[in-house]
Amino acid sequence: MEGEEIVCPSCGRAHPPSERFCEACGMPLVHPAGSEHAASERQRTARKIKPQYAEGELVKVAHAESQPEAEFIAGLLLEEGIPCLLRNSIGGYSPMIGPREIMVPASGAEAAREALKWERPGGERPGA
Repeated sequence: MEGEEIVCPSCGRAHPPSERFCEACGMPLVHPAGSEHAASERQRTARKIKPQYAEGELVKVAHAESQPEAEFIAGLLLEEGIPCLLRNSIGGYSPMIGPREIMVPASGAEAAREALKWERPGGERPGA
């Protein structure tokens, strides 16, 4: 993007990239279409996280029997803006097998438990 000009969306005048506002009309300047960089997977994930749920020590909020189940739960939490960490609940290296603990920062623990709470149709809880 070095050397590209920024265009005023109001009057169409070109300005150097160091400028932020149009001198002629005062509008904020924008980069031309197509100059945006695609966000990485990590950046897209980080944009979903709500800062109020990202503070404090890690707390266990759920248990999964497998990596795919744990990743499903992690996806549910991320949709609520809650970051999480998947941890092997048994020692050793086993990337795709075995139980996992779902850990979240303490500030997001209550919201995570609420997000993962499930009731069957008719109001009865599982295992009741």
